[in-house]
Amino acid sequence: MDLSRLLITFFLFVCTAVAEILGCYLPYLILRENKSAWLWLPTMISLALFVWLLSLHPTATGRVYAAYGGIYISVALIWLRYVDHVSLTWWDLAGGAVVLCGAAIIILQPHAFIR
Repeated sequence: MDLSRLLITFFLFVCTAVAEILGCYLPYLILRENKSAWLWLPTMISLALFVWLLSLHPTATGRVYAAYGGIYISVALIWLRYVDHVSLTWWDLAGGAVVLCGAAIIILQPHAFIR
């Protein structure tokens, strides 16, 4: 996999993760913190964007979901730190590093993202 394709794949996974997390976070605000029901509209848009972004990967869905999982967990930890304002523990960092390594193994295998 060439570097530009790798960077595009990584960027696409990060955007997908942010869309999914936002699509889950907004209903949390509505249901748990009594925020405006108008947040359902951006929730639906965010989740539709999430599904669309996941569909852009040119490989078997199971492989995409497996690799995406590692990126999702890492983005969720960043969200925990900068949106929820919770300090990450060494356990969080170690777990994030492990899942990123797993995602990298899946993404970087020969012909991984070619059907």
